Amino acid sequence: NWDENLFRLINGLAGWSPAMDWIMVELAKPGNLLYPGLLVAGYWLWKNWRECLIGAAVLAAMIGGTDAIGTQLKNLIQRPRPCLRLQDVHELLGCGGAFSFPSNHAVNTAAAAAFFQVLYPQSGWISWPLVVAIGLSRVYIGAHYVTDVAGGWVLGGAVGGAVAWMLRRRLRWRPAKEPLTGSA
Repeated sequence: NWDENLFRLINGLAGWSPAMDWIMVELAKPGNLLYPGLLVAGYWLWKNWRECLIGAAVLAAMIGGTDAIGTQLKNLIQRPRPCLRLQDVHELLGCGGAFSFPSNHAVNTAAAAAFFQVLYPQSGWISWPLVVAIGLSRVYIGAHYVTDVAGGWVLGGAVGGAVAWMLRRRLRWRPAKEPLTGSA
């Protein structure tokens, strides 16, 4: 099918370039978002501590929630990972858990990107390309099909956008003219 063919096309690139393999493996590790996240949080705190404290708490709760939803969907849908179902998969970080749909990496990163996009519209130029790169890395390393990632993006984007919209409405939070400046 087309999903398997697209998976094989992207995953088939693994092993051709040690530099690209390294980049994709690093993008696939969730811990590698910690330092950029701390830098953004520090900047956010410096620019508008009230927005940061409220927004960071809501963001953390939302990410925990989207991760739990993604895990429950995986257990409900029970789609086997490509590395368990297909032959000749290039596994750069091992296979991961048993189930594949949706990609929690995609759910969580899209939720965060949509959250920031609604609160700070100009943040999208950096957050969405990162979301796409992380999502593609999950296919490249052999952990997910493209539809696992796309489904995660839709779910995460919907949740992140809705949570940020409710936050804006509840707190009368107006989008900033510049990312994370707090000015209106």
